[in-house]
Amino acid sequence: MCRIGFLIREGFQIMDLGTQSVFAGANMVVGEPFYELENFSVEGGETRSSLGLAVGTQALCGHVDVDTWIVVGVADPIISPPRENIVAFLREASTRARRIGAIGTGGFVLAAAGLLAQRRATTHWVYGREMQKRFPDIHVEEDQIYVVDGPIWTSAGMTAGLDLALAMVERDLGAETARSVARILVMDRRRAGGQSQHSEMLDLAPKSDRIQNALNYARRNLSRSLTVEELARIAHLSPRQFSRVFTLETGESPAKAIERLRLEAARLMIEQSRHPLEVIARETGFRDCEHMRDVFMRGVGIPPQAVRRDARTGVRRIAGKPSTAAA
Repeated sequence: MCRIGFLIREGFQIMDLGTQSVFAGANMVVGEPFYELENFSVEGGETRSSLGLAVGTQALCGHVDVDTWIVVGVADPIISPPRENIVAFLREASTRARRIGAIGTGGFVLAAAGLLAQRRATTHWVYGREMQKRFPDIHVEEDQIYVVDGPIWTSAGMTAGLDLALAMVERDLGAETARSVARILVMDRRRAGGQSQHSEMLDLAPKSDRIQNALNYARRNLSRSLTVEELARIAHLSPRQFSRVFTLETGESPAKAIERLRLEAARLMIEQSRHPLEVIARETGFRDCEHMRDVFMRGVGIPPQAVRRDARTGVRRIAGKPSTAAA
């Protein structure tokens, strides 16, 4: 039995509690109650989320026998700093629990307790720089989905908590169980911890369904040569209309946008697979390795070989330079 305590406080993000469905799904897969989940707060009783929904909690009093603590985030950790009794409790709990995790801005609570000092950590991208500013002894990796540093687990905000919970399930019960849980939850897959919080599809953010459909089609067919005429047919527009509307809605030409999608796909394959660069170039639609290298140099600032080397050594780069999080 693995007892998991969710530590929440007034104004918590209700979506963070959705991670409990991951552990419930694991119990379904293994056919027994491997995980036992409980909600805790300082005083106990009903604790209200940022939307006003009340959740029942147990009080943090005396010795609490919990294997894993997960600290839930709040909407704004700057205007809602943790109380000292929560910070003190976590310091003491860290000496007894097997691991302590935080979802999104819950990382600020761990930081206040000193549990992230000299460790790698992440948080919601909106507050990454603020965390680094307030706690300079933390190696903040603000673009990561989740980070595991010894017994301390931190994740980005919102849906990244699901990835953190699935990673815990994989650590406890194996990869096949985690995959089965992901299928139960109708999740595409568990994202790797090193995957970026951002996506080129989100950055492009087209306003109409027809341009979104064209982009979805392009992403599914990156290995093929994609023309404006083909994408225009998917959007039910003439090539001229498509180029004009596409640029108006995304701020980029179709060719530039497709190049960005190819770069994103290639980088993920380089970081997460052992495929030769020639295979990756072909699968993501580049003419050859030299073409892929040129695009990487323009978009990332380093060649594909350096991306792979950094992925193997745990180095993350910003604008082509090693980030301080890799120190």
